[in-house]
Amino acid sequence: MADSNISVQSYINHHLNDLTIGEGFWAVNLGGLGWSLILGSLFIISFAWVGRRATTGVPGKFQCLVEMIIEFVDTSVKEAFHVKDKLIAPIALTIFMWIFLMNLMKLVPVDWFPMVTGLAGMAFNSGAIPEYAADYGFIERVMAHPWSYLSIAPTTDLNITMGMSLGVFILILGYSIYYKGLGGFAKELSFTPFNHWALVPFNLVLELVTLLAKPLSLGLRLFGNLYAGEVIFILIALVGIAQLPLHFAWAAFHILVILLQAFIFMMLTIVYLSMAAEKH
Repeated sequence: MADSNISVQSYINHHLNDLTIGEGFWAVNLGGLGWSLILGSLFIISFAWVGRRATTGVPGKFQCLVEMIIEFVDTSVKEAFHVKDKLIAPIALTIFMWIFLMNLMKLVPVDWFPMVTGLAGMAFNSGAIPEYAADYGFIERVMAHPWSYLSIAPTTDLNITMGMSLGVFILILGYSIYYKGLGGFAKELSFTPFNHWALVPFNLVLELVTLLAKPLSLGLRLFGNLYAGEVIFILIALVGIAQLPLHFAWAAFHILVILLQAFIFMMLTIVYLSMAAEKH
């Protein structure tokens, strides 16, 4: 952690904010968006590379790992999705691996990446260091540089988690219309749970609330759990040089949270799409 010239509140705010360009609706969080794209590309490239080089003989360690992950996701899909669909397994695999990789970035000690990006920003002289940092030491000036605000944990950004949930919501609507037709989907919303024309308004309110609650709960659950974990990592970093044993102890436990949240998001997506595809 920086020295006592920087308050605890300022230090926490530094790590919970991302470098942003633009304003209002068009604002873009560069760290969260950038790392989510990098990690998504890493997943696609690495799995495609294994798929092209896969052999029928004794597989290498990485191929074995990829095959285990694919088999695990395929089994989960078969158990929860009861309609034959070629797209659902790739969707589930992408969601699981993408969220897992984004969550995994949280295990990097909170000061390491800001120091690297801050030093890079100073080396390239990009962005002005605020005047209040003029009397600080070298480390404090690095941490005050705009580039040091680049976030390394995309799933602690509500925009990222809600963006993924919005994608799932679009899939739910698409699957509902594809398997039931537009009329069938509208009829399901209008005549469930009470199959009477007089209760259509009441049914619509219930069903629309239920429909909208699915993506909302997905995004907020993932964000809430990962954001809380990030806050604990930041509080551990406040102890200074003795933080590493505590950091790795919490990280060992947090690996379970990382895997569990990726699995929950994947399974709920499968279940929601299964409900959308089934005709009642």
